Amino acid sequence: MTETAANNVCVIIAAKNAADTIELAIASALRETEVAEVVVIDDGSSDRTAQAARDADDGTGRLVVVEFEKNRGPAGARNHAIEISRSPLIAILDADDFFFPGRFKPMLQADDWDFVADNIAFVEAETVPSAHTKLDHFHPQPLFLDLVAFVEGNITRKGVRRGEIGFLKPIMRRSFLDAHGLRYNESLRLGEDYDLYVRALARGARYKIIHSCGYGAVVRGNSLSGSHRTEDLRRLYEADRAILSSSPLSPEAAEAIRRHERHIRGRYELRHFLDLKSKSGPGAALAYSLANLGAVPAIAGGIFQDKTERFRKNGMPVATAGPKGLRYLLQAPAEG
Repeated sequence: MTETAANNVCVIIAAKNAADTIELAIASALRETEVAEVVVIDDGSSDRTAQAARDADDGTGRLVVVEFEKNRGPAGARNHAIEISRSPLIAILDADDFFFPGRFKPMLQADDWDFVADNIAFVEAETVPSAHTKLDHFHPQPLFLDLVAFVEGNITRKGVRRGEIGFLKPIMRRSFLDAHGLRYNESLRLGEDYDLYVRALARGARYKIIHSCGYGAVVRGNSLSGSHRTEDLRRLYEADRAILSSSPLSPEAAEAIRRHERHIRGRYELRHFLDLKSKSGPGAALAYSLANLGAVPAIAGGIFQDKTERFRKNGMPVATAGPKGLRYLLQAPAEG
């Protein structure tokens, strides 16, 4: 194990109204010997999230809980946590998810990365206590993503399995973020992770993936993970445009980002059409379509896809079942 593995990871948890889940998240982070800090940002909660977080303290002095009076969104909360923390490695944990025991050891075996991610297992809420017994063991099989591969992995295509690798939760090297002035875009409340990783890759980040699995994403019937505002989609495709106008990109990388921008803009047009139909009636929605003929293919295609979609649940990406029945974000080869 490299020297970066020894008590040098800061785990950041941005939380809003997560009193029922945050203790599990914190406990799973504090259990890991590589973790030097767990920074929880209570992002304007109206429940007892902050107290529940403090109740999870293990007495080692590694837990910090900060309360925001007003909600700033996950990007703002994470940026604040980055600024007040000191560890050289940064890991993100959602407040309703958890780490499997021993997550960080295989990720930190080598130093040849600026971002390193592992596989994600999707776990039904009622099976969380026993999920570790069902966890499959995969060959690490490391690979490196370039900007084109990363962006392409976040675009839905007909007949192609969508892994949506923007869901991955990499460890990030603070020195790389600081050297390039990179932080989360606080105007985004959707795709803030995708945006940060694209900007990092545009600046030459080495983004490594290993297929071992240490992150558990909990699937709940009332999950809000798939909820977003129409405005959030607009801001995301505008973020793509900002990257195109401000970053030096190869022709292939620029075209990949343009494809993603068109993909997100199409989703925006569909949502905007449906919003108009709901609020002002079919006539207003039709009038918008006639005045914006370029949006018609995205609207028509989106309506068709929504009516025929069978493979997504609770906003989670399509996942592959492993040998023991758990679903995984990355299709990984099992150990022989």
